[in-house]
Amino acid sequence: MIAKVRLTVLVLGVVLAAVPALAQMPDVRQMTGVPMPSSDVAAGSVTVRLVRGDLSNNITGHPVELHGGVKVLTENTNTEGRAQFFGLSPGTSVHAIAVVDGERLESREFEVPPTSGIKLILVAGAGAGAGSAAGAGTGGLSAAGAVTPAPGEVVFGGQSRIQIEFNDDSLEVFYLLEVVNPGVAPVTPRSELVFELPEGAQQAAILEGSSPQASVRGRTVAITGPFNPGSTPVQMAFGLGPAGAERTLSQKLPVVLFPVQVMVTQVGGVRMASPQFNSSSEVPNDGRSFLLGTGPALPAGTALSVTLSGLPARSRTGRNVALALACLVLAAGVIGALSSREASGDAGRRHQLHDRREKLMAAMVRLEQQHRAGAVDEARFAVRRSELLAQLERVYGELDQRGGSLGQGQAA
Repeated sequence: MIAKVRLTVLVLGVVLAAVPALAQMPDVRQMTGVPMPSSDVAAGSVTVRLVRGDLSNNITGHPVELHGGVKVLTENTNTEGRAQFFGLSPGTSVHAIAVVDGERLESREFEVPPTSGIKLILVAGAGAGAGSAAGAGTGGLSAAGAVTPAPGEVVFGGQSRIQIEFNDDSLEVFYLLEVVNPGVAPVTPRSELVFELPEGAQQAAILEGSSPQASVRGRTVAITGPFNPGSTPVQMAFGLGPAGAERTLSQKLPVVLFPVQVMVTQVGGVRMASPQFNSSSEVPNDGRSFLLGTGPALPAGTALSVTLSGLPARSRTGRNVALALACLVLAAGVIGALSSREASGDAGRRHQLHDRREKLMAAMVRLEQQHRAGAVDEARFAVRRSELLAQLERVYGELDQRGGSLGQGQAA
């Protein structure tokens, strides 16, 4: 429950742009200006589709500009309403602009990926012709009037990101994904969207607000199609147990992740690095700080590798000492029970010593717990621990002496 509350706060924060409302029906406002990697477009190319009101009204013969720094390329839309730009250098940061009937349309800024092209759509007057599509032809409809899903591509895009928080020295990892279908009709991916969570993932679960199309069993995540146009939210969480001051997470995804975005709560000297990042920064939000790493599109099947260093890690020396002492106590008790032939007076004293030993051990355990919780400072902890150990040594010494004397008496 606590993790869910924290997740809700972060999702509603201003660390990233506000997440748009997620709809199951086509909504051009969700798609306009969003760059989507596509294998249908050659690498180093960008295709910009320009429409008016809705996706059925292409705007032809209209200029579209592609801005990359001080350089501006201009192409007119063809009969399909598409302006095409070729020969772009991978890694170049660009964005598309068109002015239609005095309305300035502008895409998000993005980097040209090295292994695929980019499709995007600009919609003029997004709310103007909402009903016109209903009167369009019935191509693509089944006899019952429902749109028949066709094979197609989806990506993890939009506001997709990985978010990491701390629970003492354990990690809580959240995958906040959007499965984006940039088309105008439902599609079914050619291969199933199935992937494995990182090694060591524990208690994986789908979060409230996620699409019912997502499910998780053990470490296996499955997201079933078909996918409607626009965004389908997939949100999940899992834990990772303590593993020292440094840890590397590696995750392969079944479709393109665009762009790469990873957030981690800034605690102490925590640092984050990844070969997929081309920028990283510290971002404040509501009195807290986060590390944000971003990068260009990650091709399907490529491992996103994130290394966290300086992780909070608690020393387990005290606990190990307590466990070792407990084992010694148990062993001494077993040996004493098997060999004890004491007289009634001596048995009474040994009983007192056993009680004293148990109380000291209980005090030792409580002291360790208080120290781990921060209720006892280091100086007080060290002094008290030394006192308890000294008393235990005296108890064990007397127990050993009484055991030896008793044995000699029996031998006589």
